Amino acid sequence: MAMRAAGLLALLRGLLLLLLFLLFLLLVAAAHRAAQSSPRHSPLPNVVLVACDSFDGRLTFYPGNQTVDLPFINFMKRHGSVFLNAYTNSPICCPSRAAMWSGLFTHLTESWNNFKGLDPGYVTWMDLMQKHGYYTKKYGKLDYTSGHHSVSNRVEAWTRDVEFLLRQEGRPRVNLTGDKRHVRVMEADWQVTDKAVTWIKEEAVNLTQPFALYLGLNLPHPYPSPYTGENFGSSTFLTSPFWLEKVHYEAIKIPTWSSLSEMHPVDYYSSYTKNCTGEFTKQEVRSIRAFYYAMCAETDAMLGEIISALRDTELLKKTIIIFTSDHGELAMEHRQFYKMSMYEGSSHIPLLVMGPGIKKQQQVPAVVSLVDIYPTMLDLARIPVLQNLSGYSLLPLLLEKAEDEETHRGPRPLWVLSEFHGCNVNASTYMLRIDQWKYITYSDGVSVPPQLFDLSADPDELTNIAIKFPETVHSLDRILRSIVNYPRISSTVKNYNKREFISWKQSLGQNYSNVIANLRWHQDWLKDPKKYENAIDRWLSQRKQIQ
Repeated sequence: MAMRAAGLLALLRGLLLLLLFLLFLLLVAAAHRAAQSSPRHSPLPNVVLVACDSFDGRLTFYPGNQTVDLPFINFMKRHGSVFLNAYTNSPICCPSRAAMWSGLFTHLTESWNNFKGLDPGYVTWMDLMQKHGYYTKKYGKLDYTSGHHSVSNRVEAWTRDVEFLLRQEGRPRVNLTGDKRHVRVMEADWQVTDKAVTWIKEEAVNLTQPFALYLGLNLPHPYPSPYTGENFGSSTFLTSPFWLEKVHYEAIKIPTWSSLSEMHPVDYYSSYTKNCTGEFTKQEVRSIRAFYYAMCAETDAMLGEIISALRDTELLKKTIIIFTSDHGELAMEHRQFYKMSMYEGSSHIPLLVMGPGIKKQQQVPAVVSLVDIYPTMLDLARIPVLQNLSGYSLLPLLLEKAEDEETHRGPRPLWVLSEFHGCNVNASTYMLRIDQWKYITYSDGVSVPPQLFDLSADPDELTNIAIKFPETVHSLDRILRSIVNYPRISSTVKNYNKREFISWKQSLGQNYSNVIANLRWHQDWLKDPKKYENAIDRWLSQRKQIQ
């Protein structure tokens, strides 16, 4: 009897040990799966960044997403995360892209306008990824180095302090092309998308190393408007019936406008130079917005081509996809189109991320900006993040398994900074976004009145409450000045503008009067060329700004 009891006890002990061993194996397997699900511990992921131009980020979540069908952005939301408060660091093409490729704020890159960007040899995040073993490939629009864009664009930026007011753009308009079978409206973008798709299917699929692919799109940026004369801007919203069918007209919101006399002085300058101070019917405004949304739908389809190519080659499960834009588009909000403004339509960008280890169906409320792309790319590639960057890795906000940010820089700040120093705005502009507040200040912080908006109560930014809440303004301005000495930066930009204009003028010699008269502002300038030349001469005679 005792022997049988001892044998039974030994058997139970053996079974218990076996169960403990099996439990240990299960825990090891679970830990391994968890590690494999994190981009920081699994084999290095492929990374694809699709960056478009002028996409209003509010279209990627409710209620903006009710206006147009964006199936591939919605696909990314189901299988990844969408940021609800992502912002450009400068609402214009070259400076914003310089911030994205450098990880530095605009006052640090000194990318003051579309002509002034990074040096051609600047070391970007993609350069570092290549150095650390990634195969890298770039297609389409880059636009982050100096020396590009039109002469008009740079001269308008240089002369923004001159005491004159000239229309610099054609009146915004729409243009319908083709029929319901016309899909490839922006052919140049489709061609670079085709190249990226071909590369994925024929080359990326055979790589033995991880890859980083960049695709830059022009859409949904407005198209050139040659009807305005020899030197023209881009004020045409162009699409086909195929894409217009993706727009829900009943959901299009007609923006409320202040009267011209009640506009903030910088807003008035912007509206005037963008040729938007004339009369517009509600139907005109609705059409401009509808055509813009249709252009966004075409952009979404190109994103879809990349996603489909990755899925068809079975690379999707190994690839982090990021979709964003350099800035937004006002589409007639605040009586303006284009960007160059800190209002939400212009400054709020899309930012969506999906891939292995990324939380699915997550809406991220944290404020983030384009400078965060650089450290995020390094983090994904497990490259030590540089300490001098303005941005912070987004991975702690994205990972399925919460991880502490692996840096010594401290916690992510609760604010984002955006600044603007280019054309169509007659003062350097600085925006601090924190909590529900958007604080906008100009120039030296004294000569132009600031703006304060409570986005929780006033999402359309119709009521400037800066005078009503002076203590809040003071507090936010103190935070802003701790980030950037903005009066000094504004002075630096003023001196740069004058110096560059003088150099340009001298290079033209006797052709100066003819050339400056026939830039984008020619329709107004030619009415009284002597008046405007004299205004420039008075500006040039003013003493240099004290820094």
